Amino acid sequence: MQRQGALKRQKERARQEKQREKSANKLERRKEKDARGTNAPGEDPDIAGIVPGPQPPASD
Repeated sequence: MQRQGALKRQKERARQEKQREKSANKLERRKEKDARGTNAPGEDPDIAGIVPGPQPPASD
């Protein structure tokens, strides 16, 4: 059976590792956001690049 101190250290290491992972993920998301760039003012990002009118036939 493990002692209380050993369990506490194990729990603390797990907490620190989780915090490191969160920090790394946050930094990665920030870099991805910067890489995406920005749209023109007033342009909706959901419909950017869509051409109105008839669409080409779907290839089978």
